[in-house]
Amino acid sequence: MSREDHVQLEGVVVEIAAGGNFRIEVTGGHIVLAQLAGRMRRNRIRVVLGDRVTVAVSPYDPTRGLITFRAK
Repeated sequence: MSREDHVQLEGVVVEIAAGGNFRIEVTGGHIVLAQLAGRMRRNRIRVVLGDRVTVAVSPYDPTRGLITFRAK
């Protein structure tokens, strides 16, 4: 699946789960289980509780996603 097929959602980190996963509450009240994208891991961008992030979610499984951007 290409990157253009993902849906970009804005949300807030509400929980840090085990294994480098994060629970993100996106607009609309849904919870998405997401992990950091490889580019964010490579550049050592830290995501903490309460950060506003952009999550790329697959249209086939809207409960999982990748954190692609952390707002300042």
